[in-house]
Amino acid sequence: MKIVQHEIAISTPGRSATEITAKVREVIANCKINTGLCHLFLQHTSASLMICENYDIQVRKDLENFLSRLIPDGDPMFKHTLEGEDDMPAHIRTILTQTEMNIPITEGCLTLGTWQGIFLYEHRYAAQQRHIILTIMGQ
Repeated sequence: MKIVQHEIAISTPGRSATEITAKVREVIANCKINTGLCHLFLQHTSASLMICENYDIQVRKDLENFLSRLIPDGDPMFKHTLEGEDDMPAHIRTILTQTEMNIPITEGCLTLGTWQGIFLYEHRYAAQQRHIILTIMGQ
């Protein structure tokens, strides 16, 4: 069994979903692993990883509308506002979503469905630099 670990840095424009599928595929291609597993871990508490439809951008807009209604920015209930009105809502969004995921590798490729893409979902208003650790295991 071969194990490779690689870090990728992603610049986000602020609250939005940034597709990272191509970057992950590139790392996997360079690892020369035919069959295995790719584990992704996001090292932050105000952003998430998600597998989402990558064809129609409206899906991600609808997701943002839903989360904005569920966890409104600036809610007076939140006392943790050191970095602004989006601070605590960003943490809650992260807790309700995910900061890690596993994706199978088959014949040297990510085993994603036809319309699936991997996204880094930024929950803060401001642009950020995010880091993801990829651990690729297999043969």
